[in-house]
Amino acid sequence: MTVAENFKKVNETIQMACEKSGRRREDVSVIAVTKYVSDERVREAVESGLFNLAENRKEGLLEKQRAIQDHRITWHLIGTLQTRKVKDVVDRIDYFHALDRLKLAEEINKRKETGQLKCFIEMNISGEETKHGIKEDELNEFIDKLEEFEHIRIVGLMTMAPNTEDRALIREVFRRLRYCRDKIRDRNLDYAPCTELSMGMSHDYPIAVEEGATFVRIGTALVGNELKGS
Repeated sequence: MTVAENFKKVNETIQMACEKSGRRREDVSVIAVTKYVSDERVREAVESGLFNLAENRKEGLLEKQRAIQDHRITWHLIGTLQTRKVKDVVDRIDYFHALDRLKLAEEINKRKETGQLKCFIEMNISGEETKHGIKEDELNEFIDKLEEFEHIRIVGLMTMAPNTEDRALIREVFRRLRYCRDKIRDRNLDYAPCTELSMGMSHDYPIAVEEGATFVRIGTALVGNELKGS
């Protein structure tokens, strides 16, 4: 299917989820995760009206940016970032979705030349050992320590739900992230407004929208995965 056809289907699904949960469709942004597709497929996505693009690795991000230069694009880095690679991407992205440790925050603040980088704190809500992110009981202390970094703005929280068919478990993970977001948002911190929720992927984004996602990160269901395993 074309990206435009997929995008239409995704939009319809999000609209239904919004209606079910009493939300407005315009409050949910779709991020196209392009790590497994060609430059041509990404161009097709942009021409279909997808302007939020995400990569999970520095190398993939820089490759896509070299190939696709369009002022309409908002670039997201959604994967774990090593501190030694911060300097290569910090001024080339609009959002970073995986801030999960103080040393990384220190390096971002050091390397960011101007303005503030919009960051999501990555949380390991499910408790899976294979997942990155801070724990719920670490959030307040982590937020407090970020106040000193003038080039970082905490716009929200991010998580990944377990890859399971247990919809109740997925929903609980998203609900707990929303609860954590609300607690930080209600502190009214200038440097951490924390109004956003980055959660939901191809297999679970309708549940994420129902539970309050403001950014959903969709790859396979939107642009496909033609390069996976190649």
